[in-house]
Amino acid sequence: MQKTLLIILIVIFFGCKQKSSQEVSNSDEPKATEAKDWKQHFAEMEINALKKPYRGIFTEDETYENLFPIQVTGVTTKPIVDAARTFLSSLNTDQLMRIRFDINDEEWRKWCNVDNGIYDRQGISLKEMTANEKNEAYGLMQVSLSAKGLQLSKDIMKTDQTLKELNNGSSDYDEELYFFTVMGEPSETEPWGWQLDGHHLVINYFVLGDQVVMSPVFMGAEPIITTTGKYKGNTLFQDEQNLGLAFMRSLSADEQIKATISKSKINNNNVAEANKDNLNLNYEGLNVSGLSTSGKEGILDLVYQYISNMREGHEQIKMEEVKSHLENTWFSWVGDTSEDAVFYYRIHSPVLLIEFDHQRVIGVPNTDDGKPSRNHIHTVVRTPNGNDYGKDLLRQHLEKHRH
Repeated sequence: MQKTLLIILIVIFFGCKQKSSQEVSNSDEPKATEAKDWKQHFAEMEINALKKPYRGIFTEDETYENLFPIQVTGVTTKPIVDAARTFLSSLNTDQLMRIRFDINDEEWRKWCNVDNGIYDRQGISLKEMTANEKNEAYGLMQVSLSAKGLQLSKDIMKTDQTLKELNNGSSDYDEELYFFTVMGEPSETEPWGWQLDGHHLVINYFVLGDQVVMSPVFMGAEPIITTTGKYKGNTLFQDEQNLGLAFMRSLSADEQIKATISKSKINNNNVAEANKDNLNLNYEGLNVSGLSTSGKEGILDLVYQYISNMREGHEQIKMEEVKSHLENTWFSWVGDTSEDAVFYYRIHSPVLLIEFDHQRVIGVPNTDDGKPSRNHIHTVVRTPNGNDYGKDLLRQHLEKHRH
């Protein structure tokens, strides 16, 4: 069905899917009009989303109990706590007022992947920090993420500088327009966390004792391969792209048919980006329980490309959690499987939701042909069944320890 130009513009940011079982309805979202600028549009979308208390991403017909118990993992979070305290101690009073929020504050849910020209962020940006403050901010990221996750985050920031160069120095883009907030008091026993929010890079990081929940995470980039300027050669998401395609192509013809929810990749397809904390999303595609041993290893290798952005130790805990639900893990695909295909894939289980999507070009001038491109990629990692932002762990903690 042909879309109007206006709806196509909306699709650029949010993604859509085809009708019937392939679409999660966006009918409750406000529609942008020519009289309403985009910043107001995104603000209204967030306001409307926050009117509904957090519930989480659920399927329609499954409920689980005790999916995310409070427990001792044996992997210390002390380095993260120490780094957060050091970072906060480097800030002045005004900065602390802007960066600190209560552990249960709605700030957790206030994030978006779009550029700073059309979305206002809270907290303190790297651009506002002194050299020492930046060093401590990066120090917090370094102990919270793996070396791979830290480098990927920095490379995503570099792409925003490239967009700045390609768009005549536009103030909408900058490698330091990434905003930090801290929820709660950094502690080895009490719940707390931090958030990084910026264009194509959002990390929500919850800590309780020695447990960590790192979701929602949004990581994306445009351009994917930088060919000019300060960061020429910067290249992102090749493993996530190529391993995803290789896994799909490794499936039998029958398995590929089951996995494919649409052969036509004409739009943006991600469904679990910003303002989708309460999404109803049923399993689709191929249940991987019937795969061969090598097939199951293949899906776990693909999952690990995303989970390995977490710090060592906690990444293994998350992978064990994923493996424990492998028999109820689903893989779905949109697009074809040619060598240079553009596509979308989703990995969905009771404890994990991953999305990878080739998107339409929007930031690189004079390259948008109206079709998804390998030069613009969005990825999303979520924790379904109510534990994004560590919400289920926090609920259990507060039930036992009234604050």
